[in-house]
Amino acid sequence: MTHFSGGAGGEQRHPYRRPRDAATIILVDRSRLVPTVLLGRRHHGHKFMASKFVFPGGRVEPQDRRVALPSRLDPRVEERLMLRLQRPSAVKARAFAVAAIREVAEETGLLIGSRTAAAPRLPDGPWGDFTAHRVEPDLGVLHFIARAITPPGRPRRFDTRFFVADAAAIAHRIGGVVGPESELVELTWLPIAEARQLDIPPITRVVLTELEGRIATGLSHDPPVPFYRTLHKKLVREYL
Repeated sequence: MTHFSGGAGGEQRHPYRRPRDAATIILVDRSRLVPTVLLGRRHHGHKFMASKFVFPGGRVEPQDRRVALPSRLDPRVEERLMLRLQRPSAVKARAFAVAAIREVAEETGLLIGSRTAAAPRLPDGPWGDFTAHRVEPDLGVLHFIARAITPPGRPRRFDTRFFVADAAAIAHRIGGVVGPESELVELTWLPIAEARQLDIPPITRVVLTELEGRIATGLSHDPPVPFYRTLHKKLVREYL
């Protein structure tokens, strides 16, 4: 699980750490008049972000680049994911999306994709549940709505891509993944206004505001994507 603690200000308490690539998915249920979003509460025993409510997600792992999925990212999503990267490539862009879907499955038991008649050919390990339940992961359902880098001086730093997917893209739910001894001890679906009242990281609150505007205009791939990072001890927002 990787999310942001603190804003741009504050005293530097830790040596410089290079941010790790990470990805997260905000699941949105728009089936009712007031849309709701999914958040999970982290275990109270975690040293990092204990008991806070977060979007499910985590670090991009090297093997995420090697997972071959037949689905494709929307070209606009792929293009923006490659901006402001060292050695940009379509493979790296896909890895962010692959990691996001994998992490959501591992942390919540929610498999994002579509049902298939035959079991998809996927690697063993974290993708085994997709194969067992005949779910083809679908990168095409993901919207890229924000990128943020944890400010310097934090004990852990991440360069996180925030994706959005409609709850209709949940093809299967595996029980028993969330519980008292799991990384996430509970999941909750809440309207954005109520989600803001939870104990959430500052960047989560910022991204919820971005999401609210996106939903109001139809959740299109067309708007530019905000990129939050710290320059000269100030949090700045650029656009991709």
